[in-house]
Amino acid sequence: MTRFLTQILRPTLMQRFYLAVRQEGLAIALRKARVFIAMLWRGEGQSALNADGATVAPEHYLQSIWQQLAKGEAFHPTPPDKDSRRFIAIIGDLNLPQCRKYRVEQLAEFWAGQGVACEFAHFQDLPRVTRLLTRATHMIEYRLQSSPVTEMIRYEARRLRLPIMYDIDDPLFSISAYETYGNMGVLDPAMKTHFVAEAPRYLAMMNGADMVSVSTPQLAQHCRLFTERPVHVRRNFADDATLMMGAAAMKARNKDDGVFRVGFASGSQGHEADLASIFEPLERFFEGNAHRLVLLGHFDLNRLPDVLRSRADIVPFTTYENYLHELAGVNCTVMPLCDDTFNRCKSAVRVIDAASVGVPSIVAPVGDLPNLIVQGKTGFVANNQSEWHTALGRFEGARDTTRCIGREARRQLETHWSGIADPHIIDPEILDWVLR
Repeated sequence: MTRFLTQILRPTLMQRFYLAVRQEGLAIALRKARVFIAMLWRGEGQSALNADGATVAPEHYLQSIWQQLAKGEAFHPTPPDKDSRRFIAIIGDLNLPQCRKYRVEQLAEFWAGQGVACEFAHFQDLPRVTRLLTRATHMIEYRLQSSPVTEMIRYEARRLRLPIMYDIDDPLFSISAYETYGNMGVLDPAMKTHFVAEAPRYLAMMNGADMVSVSTPQLAQHCRLFTERPVHVRRNFADDATLMMGAAAMKARNKDDGVFRVGFASGSQGHEADLASIFEPLERFFEGNAHRLVLLGHFDLNRLPDVLRSRADIVPFTTYENYLHELAGVNCTVMPLCDDTFNRCKSAVRVIDAASVGVPSIVAPVGDLPNLIVQGKTGFVANNQSEWHTALGRFEGARDTTRCIGREARRQLETHWSGIADPHIIDPEILDWVLR
């Protein structure tokens, strides 16, 4: 029983549980935990095996291989030839669907477009991780924190003499960002304590790489306060799958029923604080009419004022494709962000999502959001409460024009914010790191 408890209370599993609570809510996280614990009890939850079939601790997965190589004087291989065909292995924490899509899957697609083979693995899938590293000329670590398993993977990459880039899309390494992050105020204090305690582990991993890539210029600036490693930007963009699914969602859009719908997407818990920052203009906009507030994803209705609660429709996240179909049914989206360090590092993925289905956005002047808006042509940047109300009124009062703005947002996405190797999408230094 002691060994069993040790297995289920491993730090990596506890981290996954906390992330599941934050992203999917306590009920779903507990259900997943019950399923996994039942698998462990039945002996089905193990993946790292010795040659004789006996289970070993994941952090010892490569131990016997290393010992054999060392005894055979084959521990230090020749580094990858600079003229050989490039192969990138992305090893990351792939538990969060949005993160996996924008920082891993679309990056693999991008490099394929540059003629570079690229495959990825979840860091706990050690057999696949090992296979990819033996083929790799470069390794990218995504959103990993220091742990016995990730340090073992890093050791293997160094043994193979692979250049290593660390990629991250939130300031998970920054205690100063967490301490001023407004969204933490609506979550269990224990979760904030956990995230703050984990920050040094992300920083340790980041500082062990040769180069760091991040999702926004603002995050790069904050990151440079913590590392002497070169930090470069690879923005999130609209990949081919997003554009195709978005076009399909636009085509399947329901006929206009006359109701004006305002969308707000919340991919994780805590974004009630962001929407609260524009309650006043929203209440004025929704007063005395039949407009609806469509909340896509996670939201605690108890945190809404009465006027908004009576107009709110919650649409849970299922798949990204279904999310886009639901998003296509709103007339515009609002993307408020509290102005704090954490949010200033945020990317504009929700603008990308909305534009992919031809829906215009009203955004806060925080993070990378305003950089994806052409004011008045693809959406609005609202700098104060009055501008939020004015922008909503313009969209509602001229619906044909609103649809035209949505179509222009889609066109701008296709031509300027897709997977092109231009400096506003990816810093040239990242291209050089792989191609030269």
